[in-house]
Order: sequence, then C-alpha cells, then structure tokens
Amino acid sequence: MEKRRIAILGSTGSIGRQTLDVIREHRDLFEVELITCNSSFMTLAAQAREFDANNVVICDETRYKALYDALEGTDSKVFAGMKSVCDLVTSDRVDIVVAS
Repeated sequence: MEKRRIAILGSTGSIGRQTLDVIREHRDLFEVELITCNSSFMTLAAQAREFDANNVVICDETRYKALYDALEGTDSKVFAGMKSVCDLVTSDRVDIVVAS
C-alpha cells in the first residue's frame, strides 16, 4: 500500500499533536508532506525533524528566519505566510488535510 501524504494545519496544537501521535504509530501508512503553525517555531522545527516533513510553514512571517535556521541541515523546505499554506495544501502532493 502506498503511503498517504498528509498536511497538518496547526501541527503544534492539541489536535495536530494527536494527529502526529497517530502517524508515529503508523509510519508505514503516512508521509508528512506539510506541517504548519502560527508562531511556535521551535516546536514546529522539532516536529519537522522527527517526521522528516517535506514542507514546513510558519504563518508568522517574522519567525521565518528563526525556523529556517532551526531546520538547517534538513531536507525540509521552509516557507512563511498564509499564501504559502494555501499554495502547498492545494498541491497534488497532498492526499489528506487535517485542519486543527
């Protein structure tokens, strides 16, 4: 079975963290395509590293540099702002969207 590519909008909140708990238990079924948060860049960076997220978006554009620096040396692509969220979540690379 091919992995389902998932986008989690608000991955640092309670529902987002619970979604990541499910993915942690079923890594054979899911690939984290996109995770986002408003401003908690350290938590978002830790999640991106743990789940090898393909794309990471921080909505608070003033925190972009801090997130970018925190993910240096990873394969995660880092973006900022709601336009980036909209562009990525509607791509054909996403199979499931969890809005939390």
